[in-house]
Amino acid sequence: MSLRLKTIIAWLIAFVLMSLLAIYQRTTGPTYPKRGSVEVGGSTVNFSMPRSFGGPGDADIRIEIPDKSIKGQLVYRRYKSYDDWSTQEMKLEGNELVAYLPHLPPAGKMIFEVFLEKGADKQKITAEPVILRFKGSVPDFVLIPHILLMFTAMVFSLRAAISGIYKWESTFTFTKFTLIFFAMGGLIFGPIMQLYAFGYLWTGWPVADGSFNLIKFGDLTDNKTLIGIVTWLIAYIQIRRNRNAKYWAIAAAVVLIGVYLIPHSALGSEIDFRELKNMP
Repeated sequence: MSLRLKTIIAWLIAFVLMSLLAIYQRTTGPTYPKRGSVEVGGSTVNFSMPRSFGGPGDADIRIEIPDKSIKGQLVYRRYKSYDDWSTQEMKLEGNELVAYLPHLPPAGKMIFEVFLEKGADKQKITAEPVILRFKGSVPDFVLIPHILLMFTAMVFSLRAAISGIYKWESTFTFTKFTLIFFAMGGLIFGPIMQLYAFGYLWTGWPVADGSFNLIKFGDLTDNKTLIGIVTWLIAYIQIRRNRNAKYWAIAAAVVLIGVYLIPHSALGSEIDFRELKNMP
């Protein structure tokens, strides 16, 4: 097999693995919508419950119904609070039942359930309550570069690992570009995105609590970014010192895969309303 064909195959493998990781990240995190279906009065109702809401205003909860005689109730309260449950009748707008969760400050969460009924048949649409986190609006000129850089870094990470396995001279080049792309996406655009979303540039280790009692040392997204950066920085330094130490690129790529396998926004910033007696 020619070196050119090996190179093409290496890039294809890197892109396929990156795509699988991107799909996994997209579908496993705590902000991915809760989807499913439920039978109510002989009709099948498909639903998609949001678990993240950005920007001003109240968070709208919408359910498309095939039968306009179906009614709905939204039951909710602030997550991690001593609040009583509130109930809101859902209103019919076209073919949708709609209700609104009251707006909360960034990192505030609402826990809610939706009940649908037709005649004597009343169903809770999800087995467990859904938790929705509020955040500020993140502009596309920050969000898009962040996403592109993070997954470009993964492609180059996998490409560096493949080069390391076959002991190709390109290993150091791909290691360098992995570090550059990951640092730009994770340490430049990542904190800017955090600032827009939650008002803080960094909420991982070793930052203390914020004014809204964000989890101390607890934002796993920032912490895993830090782990990835440190790992690839070590790999870059070691391979630069000794170009034969290509196993460092393999090890760093394995660590980064582990980092990307942690669902996005897991253990993210949140407000504990039980600790904030003066919050509205």
